[in-house]
This record gives sequence, C-alpha cells and structure tokens, in this order.
Amino acid sequence: MQFFERLRGLLTSKGATLPEVGSLNPETLEEALILADAGPDLASELASDLRRALAKGLLSPGQERAFLREKLLAFFPKPAPAPAHRPEVILVVGVNGSGKTTTAAKLAAKVAASGGKPLLAACDTFRAAATEQLQLWAQRLGVEVVAQRAGADPGAVLYDALAAAQARNATHLIADTAGRLHTKDNLMRELAKLHKVAARAVPEAPHQVLLVVDATTGLNGLVQAREFREHAGVTGLVLTKLDGTAKGGVVLAIARELKLPVLWVGVGEQVEDLLLFDPEGFVDALLGEPQRG
Repeated sequence: MQFFERLRGLLTSKGATLPEVGSLNPETLEEALILADAGPDLASELASDLRRALAKGLLSPGQERAFLREKLLAFFPKPAPAPAHRPEVILVVGVNGSGKTTTAAKLAAKVAASGGKPLLAACDTFRAAATEQLQLWAQRLGVEVVAQRAGADPGAVLYDALAAAQARNATHLIADTAGRLHTKDNLMRELAKLHKVAARAVPEAPHQVLLVVDATTGLNGLVQAREFREHAGVTGLVLTKLDGTAKGGVVLAIARELKLPVLWVGVGEQVEDLLLFDPEGFVDALLGEPQRG
C-alpha cells in the first residue's frame, strides 16, 4: 500500500487531520495542529501566518490549504546524498523503548531488498535483551550480525563490526546503540566514542546518525531530538509506532526547529511497515488533500 494511503487512514482514524475547507480558520487550525501533536509554538505560528494572509487579502476562498501546504513542506529539509565510501556506517540512536533495535533490523532488510549487503552490529551491550532481539531479527531476515557478550565495550563491538564489514564487502553497517546508561552524560560520551571508532576505520563515518523517536511520546520527542542532535550529531529521524495512538505531528515540530530530515516512518511490527518518508504525502494526509500524481 502506498505511503499516502496508509498514513491517511491512520491519521483519519485518530482525528489528526485538519477541518474541512469551509471551517478552516486560524482558530480551528491552531486547535487541530495541537491535537495532532504539532505543539503550541508551531500551531500558533501557522495560525498567525494564516491570519495575516487572510487579513491582507492574499488568499481567495478555498486557498487556505494550498497556503498551509507550502508552509508545512518548507519545514522538511532534503536528506543528504549517499556517501561515496563503503561501507556506509549508520548509527541508530534513541531512548530505550523507542523501537531502535527493531528499526535497525528493518533498515537492514530494506538495504538487502534494494540489492545491498547489510551487516548489523549489536552495540547496545548494556541491555542483554537488545542483543538477543537483534540476533533473532538477523536470523529471521538472513542478515549477519556482529555481537559480543552482555556488558562488553560497545566501541569494541563496533570496531570488530567495521573490520567484518570491510572484509565481507558489506555495503552498509547498521549499529544498534544503547538507549540509556546511568546518566545522560554517560550515554552521550559512549555515543561520542562510537563516532571516533567509526571515523578511524572508514572515511567520514558515521555517515548517518538516525534518531528513532516514538510517536506516542508526543512533544517529548522534540525534547529527545534536541538532546541527541546536540550531543550525538543526529543527521535524520525515524518516527516509530505511528500505528498506535500517536498522530505524528511532532515530526513537524522537530523538522521546523532542528532542520532534520525525516527519513522513515514505522506504522507496524512487520518488516514492510517501515515506510520511506514522503513529506508531500505526509502533509497531504494531514491536510486531507488527495494524493498528487
């Protein structure tokens, strides 16, 4: 099923889409965006923009959605191009429970499906269940994984995985990282160390640092994104669990404030439920507009 069709169905079922054109005014717009988890700051900004445009006579009746569509799409930066070096090193980061490990496995499946050769690295050694979960996914998908015992040094795991990726001609090395150590400082220091290990082994690595955000946490996802962008060098987002009660508007707040591209959206537990993010499809689903061919 297409991204637009699936997302439109999810948003509609949760009442996250905006009101019909006839009732779309600054007040209803602001309320609807807050209900969609876009946050009060963004909702107020867009409502003010719409209010000014209407007051100045810049919009004809029925043009409100086109106006908002342009505004919303401007929030989403384009993803960076793929690196020239191989393997492409991807660190998957985020808090525990966000879906990091599952996302890492699903990304490996996407790489394999597109003709690449992925290798997984179980760098979340502080949570034994994470390594076991990644190994189960790898076995199910037919993907190799590099792992060590629980409590091993994550940097050592990544070092071994980088050597294995180069020896086995892997196109992508995808590392699942720890989501929580004893303190935030410990976590960020550990992620910084992984950056250094990757950079010593492969030019310009890590090439991507993907932050996995649980959509059900609402605007708490924005707080997480601020921290990880500042301390972990996040380059893009993956929004998970959009199949639950979440409405997904937090991606608007994150993209607007932090200028981070949204790359993937998780809408279920199956491998095929990780969808390549389509900004136009997302905005059209939120606005209630038909898919554009």
